[in-house]
Amino acid sequence: MVAAPVSKARAEATPVDRLHALLATDMAAADRLIHDRLGSTVALIPDLAKHLIDSGGKRLRPLLTLAAARLGGYQGAAHIRLAAAVEFIHTATLLHDDVVDLSTLRRGKIAANVVWGNKPSVLVGDFLFSRAFQLMVEAGDIAVLDVLAGASAVIAEGEVMQLKSSSNLGTTESDYLRVITAKTAALFSAAGEAGAMISAHSRKLSDALRSYGHNLGIAFQLVDDALDYSGRQAQMGKSVGDDFREAKVTLPVILAFQRADEEARRFWTRTIETGPQHEGDLKRAIHYVEQSGAIDETRARAQHYADEACQALAALPPSDIRGELIDVAEFCVGRGY
Repeated sequence: MVAAPVSKARAEATPVDRLHALLATDMAAADRLIHDRLGSTVALIPDLAKHLIDSGGKRLRPLLTLAAARLGGYQGAAHIRLAAAVEFIHTATLLHDDVVDLSTLRRGKIAANVVWGNKPSVLVGDFLFSRAFQLMVEAGDIAVLDVLAGASAVIAEGEVMQLKSSSNLGTTESDYLRVITAKTAALFSAAGEAGAMISAHSRKLSDALRSYGHNLGIAFQLVDDALDYSGRQAQMGKSVGDDFREAKVTLPVILAFQRADEEARRFWTRTIETGPQHEGDLKRAIHYVEQSGAIDETRARAQHYADEACQALAALPPSDIRGELIDVAEFCVGRGY
């Protein structure tokens, strides 16, 4: 039997694009609700929030909520509110992150804290958290509210944990994993679980989507951290080195420091712990990270978690959405390479 030809457009589309296409109606409704709930008589609030919300993010977390609801056969409208709430939580954490990290760029644009200042960024982040909780209440499911509220608390804990590990080369792999589990995986996990819970209250479905989101979130962050020290990314003209400039101790640095000789250890101590950083240090840091094998090992760890994410969906009936979610996990590990 000859397989049906795959259209050029489909072949070029990423799994995230294809998942967007499968959920286009729901995603459009969620986007409309997001922009509607940004409304405020204080003009600064929507202006600042839209600067980030409309900056080209893929909406992967709310997309996961919508996908989970449809996997459970949900036919109502509460999943739209939950997806918008998830996006508001994510955006609020990014605004707060950029203030804490003194970031100057976000998604290739000037960060909101640079344009409007730190205080407005923090307060608009607080506004978005409030909007998120309003939307959760409107969804009308106390168990789902508990899941998303719990994730919001865990994310805040992750921020504090990261502050403790910043500029600290004594940070262990287990410390790092706890940080990314809290800061990144918690919202992915809650986004999937909430969508599944609103759809059917099936323990099997919600467990599967919670596990999928948890593992996808860890894989996603591991790849992000590897790409920040990728020489290939630098050669392609893509932004690298933000974590290095902010003296964040991520897995590539932890592994490179563990395997460093005396010269390299002195370099890492100066650039991460004591300062200052000099011109040319980023190039040298990329060299040390790649030479140590830390990039390949970080990606291998990401592949493990992506495999776990796919395995979490194995017990669910085959469907187009399930297939694209599996492809998203694989695509997450391969991006940028």
